[in-house]
Amino acid sequence: MSVDKAAKADEQKKQAALQALTLVKPGMNLGLGTGSTANHFIRALGAKVKEGLEVKGVPTSRATAELAKELGIPLTTLGDHPFLDLCVDGADEFDDQLRLIKGGGGALLIEKIVATSAKEVVIITDETKRVKTLGQFPLPIEVVNMGMKATAWKIERAFRMFGMNPKMALRVKDGQLFRTDMGNAIIDAACGEIKDADRLEFVLNNIPGVVNNGLFINVATRVIMATAKGTQEIKGK
Repeated sequence: MSVDKAAKADEQKKQAALQALTLVKPGMNLGLGTGSTANHFIRALGAKVKEGLEVKGVPTSRATAELAKELGIPLTTLGDHPFLDLCVDGADEFDDQLRLIKGGGGALLIEKIVATSAKEVVIITDETKRVKTLGQFPLPIEVVNMGMKATAWKIERAFRMFGMNPKMALRVKDGQLFRTDMGNAIIDAACGEIKDADRLEFVLNNIPGVVNNGLFINVATRVIMATAKGTQEIKGK
């Protein structure tokens, strides 16, 4: 993506974040997503908190927790507040059924736990994240450290059941094996096109060694997508 396109996409993300902020009401317990798009929402929320808005947030990563603390947003946990009013997060891609791929930032497990604890889940994106069929973005699969090679061939076998042969790679960052906040590794599966995403999510999550995967099915309740012509809301059917 060119510098100009990246700047336009980032501005669109800000607009989507500001639109999502209008859904926040005093006293809410909020799920706070992870990543560059979610950060726009967190910064906008922080400004409102400074103006007197009273809310509490449950962060989905250490990075999000640190940013929220810097901005003065009060934090809580699912232990204290297991039912959330609203969760706002980004996505690596979404389709017209509001199915998502998430986990590019490595926080997919906690993001899914927090999102499924919220009454409403709002995904904020720019228009580049909308796809006809999921799979353009590599699917993150979080796995435990023990027996990763054994887990990997079981994952590969599962994909073949669906007629897919993705390129799979352990995620590396700064020359080191990437670890999630929970200490797990991530296998990124470049699928090209995901066939039967609903069943695939279930099958992958039932493989011993797989903690969770980045398919978020029946989780998002609406997407706020910013375009060059303004924001557009897409609600689940």
